[in-house]
Amino acid sequence: MDNELRSAAPVVRESAPDRSPWTPAVVPIVDRRQETGDVFTVTLAAPDGYRFRPGQFNMVTVFGVGECALSLAGASDEPTLRHTVRAVGSVTRALARLRPGDRVGLRGPYGSSWPLDQAAGHDLLLIAGGVGLPPLRPVMYHVLQRPDVFGRVTVLYGVRSPADILYRDELQQWAKQPGLKVWVIVAQADVAWRGPVGFVTTLFPALDLNPSTTWTFMCGPEAMMRFAARLLEERGVPDERIFLSLERNMQCTVGFCGHCQFGPEFVCMDGPVFSYWRIRHFFTIREA
Repeated sequence: MDNELRSAAPVVRESAPDRSPWTPAVVPIVDRRQETGDVFTVTLAAPDGYRFRPGQFNMVTVFGVGECALSLAGASDEPTLRHTVRAVGSVTRALARLRPGDRVGLRGPYGSSWPLDQAAGHDLLLIAGGVGLPPLRPVMYHVLQRPDVFGRVTVLYGVRSPADILYRDELQQWAKQPGLKVWVIVAQADVAWRGPVGFVTTLFPALDLNPSTTWTFMCGPEAMMRFAARLLEERGVPDERIFLSLERNMQCTVGFCGHCQFGPEFVCMDGPVFSYWRIRHFFTIREA
């Protein structure tokens, strides 16, 4: 086991200066875009001094309703903050009803980030399932701005149906870049679909993978990530080069409430991005 790689678990955290982690900034919504039937992207104005790293998240408050954790889905050097959200709970449904000019509360950024500095000079394999693509989107912006820093870049993206595909135009643009390959697979095809059908791991046998030079970042349903991590290990990818972004019930984001505790880790502080070697024992335990 490479001890240097083990010590490279992402722990970098950026936050706005001189701001209490408990007190939200009040920011306006500057744009809203419907992505699919139940998924939308909301763009917020960034508070002064705000910085984030790909993989981190914010806590967003809809006043009078509640607060929820949302992954950052835009470029880290943009003057605004983008969140792509599925409307599934009371807060996200209320957020979906807001429009540009409405104001929300914002705390953040929180958590660990994708280890892009350590992965520089290597091949990247990005694996996303469903709304697991937004947390990986900032990685793609980072890569596209630095075309000579990374080796081959492969994106595997699995969704339930063609109607659930996010960022269609961007996926097509990414696929046109030299050294970058994008595969999209659906579990249920319609009559117009001409691509592969199955789960995202169905693509693995055709994957041209050099395990000695590949770093993998993945986000999506935990069942998908468990299976994908096991297949990558079988292909020879070291588990300390496999990174996963986890989703848990995060309420305080400073390790106080304990709602997001995952074994000995707190997803809000130690995650959401973890190296697989660090959590593999707890990750394979089925919840009751």
